Amino acid sequence: MLDTVDVAIKTQEMIYMGMYKYIKEAWKNPKANLGSVWQERLIQWRKETTVTRAEKPTRLDRARSLGYKAKPGIIIARVKVTRGGRERERHKKGRKPKKAGFVHFTPKKSRQVIAEEKASRKYPNLEVLASYYVGEDGKHKWYETILVNPTHNAIKSDKNLSWITKNNHKGRAHRGLTPAGKKSRGLNNKGKGAEKLRPSIRAKSGKGK
Repeated sequence: MLDTVDVAIKTQEMIYMGMYKYIKEAWKNPKANLGSVWQERLIQWRKETTVTRAEKPTRLDRARSLGYKAKPGIIIARVKVTRGGRERERHKKGRKPKKAGFVHFTPKKSRQVIAEEKASRKYPNLEVLASYYVGEDGKHKWYETILVNPTHNAIKSDKNLSWITKNNHKGRAHRGLTPAGKKSRGLNNKGKGAEKLRPSIRAKSGKGK
């Protein structure tokens, strides 16, 4: 038979499960479900710099599912990325405008990967664990990045995060080793149709994309 302490713990776990469930449901359509909170956040975020440290995750359920813990050695950084296609530098002479090719160029990596790289450059002593979407307007998208200090004793002694302290995880955001990076490289696909994705797209002469 369960004692009072066990019942209290199970009740608390059920409360948290319900909380995370409702947070997840709200973020399926945040603009409609969050209402004025969504607009107020975007107004505030537009005034911030490209990479801004956040006190706590905006989406607690998503952050926790990606490995976030409220402990020393882990921080959250919110990153602003420009939306839309890229534009090449204008030529000075010697081309027909038709043949110049200025617009309709898109980067070969996702906005989320670009956001992770920006956060990694801002905090060179930290490693990117993962990231998640938190908002967008007509000009920008925002992602929150979970950054881990691999030299911190709290991380070294954590059984779930100590793997990131190894040397083969250095600069993982720039090497496509984060969840967003692997997705952008097409590594979520396996078997038939994914023959040109491994060991890498570059190794297969760019035929994988």
